[in-house]
Amino acid sequence: MGRLTGGDPSLLRRINSAVVLHSLRAADSPTLTDLTRITGLSRPTVEGVVEGLVEAGLVVESVPEEGGARRQGRPARRYRFRAEAGHLLGVEIGPHRIAALLSGLDGRIIGAGSREVTQAASAEDRLEKVRSVVTDLLRRTGVPRSSLRAVGVGSPGIVEADGTVRLSTALPGWTGLPLGERLGRSFRCPVLVENDANAAAVAEHWKGAATESDDIVFVMAGLSPGAGSLIGGRLHRGFGGAAGEIGALHLLGRGVAPERLLSTTGEPLHPLDEHAVAEVFALARQGDEGARAAVERFLQRLVHDVAALVLALDPELVVVGGWAAGLDGVLPPLREELARYCLRPPQVALSLLGEAAVATGALRLALDHVEEQLFAVEGTVTARR
Repeated sequence: MGRLTGGDPSLLRRINSAVVLHSLRAADSPTLTDLTRITGLSRPTVEGVVEGLVEAGLVVESVPEEGGARRQGRPARRYRFRAEAGHLLGVEIGPHRIAALLSGLDGRIIGAGSREVTQAASAEDRLEKVRSVVTDLLRRTGVPRSSLRAVGVGSPGIVEADGTVRLSTALPGWTGLPLGERLGRSFRCPVLVENDANAAAVAEHWKGAATESDDIVFVMAGLSPGAGSLIGGRLHRGFGGAAGEIGALHLLGRGVAPERLLSTTGEPLHPLDEHAVAEVFALARQGDEGARAAVERFLQRLVHDVAALVLALDPELVVVGGWAAGLDGVLPPLREELARYCLRPPQVALSLLGEAAVATGALRLALDHVEEQLFAVEGTVTARR
């Protein structure tokens, strides 16, 4: 093993800056003495780093609260991380709605907005709806567009690293769309595009049903289910971003198409949409035999699809989200059948975030991007004032 013989002083300063900044963000208005104790750095080093962070606009001296007990002498200065030094957006672009969440640099949500959109809307109409939702959200919160540091986007389909949608059957005109590039024209900051199920998996791990698990599968249960997975706490996208596309398993020839799977008459279900499927489930609850058989086929297909991922990944937890997660009785057969098919059945839970999961995960991806910059040691850290 090689021996360390020295270092670049500027690199050391950046490392110290990242350590102090991380401690400042995690603590509640610490003093310089607190930071010296937390970081293990010398007081002169901490003082110099804090001064530089103040100049960069990332840290500010806290204003003492009035009414507190007064002590003799000058109180110790306290500092806080300026979450308002920049802002982040998390956007969901779905078949039926556009939703957006806005936060500061600490990830705390300060505003939200959404609008309905028809599934048949063109790509241009859908993109325009995204712009209008974001514009309205920024206006209502009083946040200038120039304050945005990163935008995360969750959308159906196989998404390449540059934000291009390689394949999407859920949205008209989405296949081949350079989504990251198109949205990037509206923002002067990085735009990060991710598959919607992947974004939801990140969200459940951050704030939802999977906060205590690092090996999870999130199932976006619907007519054509998709899944996102975290292995060791890290998102698993696959080589080309197509991991988790379990909705394509029936193409292997082991099952019928969804429109026949959910048919109660022997004829293909038309139109094949969420409203029509919800009616099938309602009829099943009322005792209709044809509908009950259709629901059984639907759930069995879902179980098979999920079991394929469970056998491959051996997750600790499966989180079920998407519109089908709200249907009565979806969890018991899933648990029972996974116990039959899987060598080690995982825990199974419903999403705690519901329809907010995709936008929340997109926001987390934006926060991850900014944190990589804030706590990086490869370059200097700057903030917009």
